[in-house]
Amino acid sequence: MRAALAIILEKRSLRKSFAPLLLALVAGLLPFSSHAEKTIRFTDEPEVKAFIESMHEQHGFDVAHLTHHFAAIKPNAAVLRAIKPAAVPEQQRSWQRYRERFVNSRRTEGGKRFWLEHEASLQRAEATYGVPAEIIVAIIGVETEYGRNMGKFGVLEALASIAFYYPPRAPFFRSELEQFLLMARENGVSPLSIKGSYAGAIGIPQFMPSSQRRYAVDFDGDDRIDLRNSTTDAVGSVARFLQQHGWQANAPVALPARIEGDPAPLLAAGIKPVATLQELAQQGVIASGDTERPAALIDLVTPDAATEYWVGFENFYVITRYNRSSFYAMSVFQLAEAVREARNNSVMAER
Repeated sequence: MRAALAIILEKRSLRKSFAPLLLALVAGLLPFSSHAEKTIRFTDEPEVKAFIESMHEQHGFDVAHLTHHFAAIKPNAAVLRAIKPAAVPEQQRSWQRYRERFVNSRRTEGGKRFWLEHEASLQRAEATYGVPAEIIVAIIGVETEYGRNMGKFGVLEALASIAFYYPPRAPFFRSELEQFLLMARENGVSPLSIKGSYAGAIGIPQFMPSSQRRYAVDFDGDDRIDLRNSTTDAVGSVARFLQQHGWQANAPVALPARIEGDPAPLLAAGIKPVATLQELAQQGVIASGDTERPAALIDLVTPDAATEYWVGFENFYVITRYNRSSFYAMSVFQLAEAVREARNNSVMAER
């Protein structure tokens, strides 16, 4: 007991002796922090001023008006943290862990409800663009869980933060910032009013501004494109995006495969289908299907588990144009299959 009491008294004494030092240190840092916070403004940056001038010269934006918008935002630290790639060793990438996030009972049931609620729009999109309803539903399910999680970041602030304070991605995001401002003007809305993801993706289908301007459609016929509030516009826009990237109607997406031999050379060739199934079979890839149809070998790796091998056809590759990840494309495909089965079972049960 006495030894414990002595330790407690010693700690209290140390705290008392260090307290003035800590207070002095904090007091010394506060002016610096306050000063730094005050000086980090977009409108003070030469590159931002040059960007505004370029928007004026190329697109006729009013300099004072655009400067006012940039003065209303500030670099967003949360955005800059989120955009940096996670330092995950290759061996820690896990298909099973990734799949569990998106192909599960909650998203399957949500997808079934979404399909039944928006059946007319999905049928029309499938008829117009040739993309199956279940694929449209699954992309929206993976992206925002059917519109539940569309992002709460100001898109102007998010895009500007990356465009001017994260050099590795600056060229791409400056282009997206340009497209965003044009999109806002075309739709007659303030760029300060639009919310989205930390990367500036917008609405139910999470389109980047350039994709919205290039591929989105007014599918509900109200003379404007609104991907945040119009599910019908979102459905049509997802279908058109895939169709414009080469979706093949009534064609397969992917099939499971078995490997005999070393898959490394085929995997090194990438996920763009170039060899027919017959040619892949000659290199040890065993899969059923149209032997003349081009495909690519896909590996889905999970640490401490057997690697899953699939062959991905052109439609699998098209899904990766939405998000350039084989994990993403396979999650969309498998969620689509699960949602279609759940929806069909629900319809049969009601008959």
